[in-house]
Amino acid sequence: MCKFLNEMENLKKIFWGSLSILIVVCAIWTVWSIRPLEKYAASLTPARTIVVSGEGKVTAIPDIATISFSVVSRGATPAAIASANNTKINAAIEYVKSQGMEDKDIKTTNYDLSPVYEYDKERKTSFISGYSLTQTVTLKIRDFTKISAIVGALPGFGVNDIGSLSFSIDDDETYLNEARKEAFEKAFAKARAMAKQNHVKIERVVTFSESQNYPYYYKTLGMGVAESSMPSAAPRIEPGSQEVTVSVSVTYEIE
Repeated sequence: MCKFLNEMENLKKIFWGSLSILIVVCAIWTVWSIRPLEKYAASLTPARTIVVSGEGKVTAIPDIATISFSVVSRGATPAAIASANNTKINAAIEYVKSQGMEDKDIKTTNYDLSPVYEYDKERKTSFISGYSLTQTVTLKIRDFTKISAIVGALPGFGVNDIGSLSFSIDDDETYLNEARKEAFEKAFAKARAMAKQNHVKIERVVTFSESQNYPYYYKTLGMGVAESSMPSAAPRIEPGSQEVTVSVSVTYEIE
């Protein structure tokens, strides 16, 4: 009888010990799983939402003018046209440097030496009649008071092709941030007004997105490819202004 009672007592101890361990394990699992469950619940799209849009605009004044110019030469041999072309392009580069432009803003963007083909009707075949060399340099002009002088003087150094002039902004992120701030403020004000009119409360932002409209202004100069097309006076260049626009769409949870 005593042996039976001892066995029952041992079984009770094992049972209560196992139950205690199970309770502790369940408690630990509950605590460990709460945070993932909270994250999962937060990731679910709320049933009640509103979507509003807003637009921010900032007027920006360009501070960089980009222009490219070329010397195009033709001749019988590559050596002959390279010598003449190099002399002209080097003289043009030295001139723009004399106007205070730094080396970092002067970049050779094209060097193209190619044969010129003609067609012989009698022999019905093409042949090389000469060569063409084009050297192109791109400038970033930061002092806008120098634009007219540089553009007007380049043809005098043998430059016979001047490309389009574009205006841009060096630190464009500053203007984008201003426009973005205005866009989100307008979106929130609109959401708040809509919530008030419909007797609901805005809880939190669920999702948001944006799009940007950042135009660059171009002015076509088109000096041509012949010396007879050189301007008699330097052109007047006006950079104008640019409108930086950011549009946003925001989804709010409501209750």
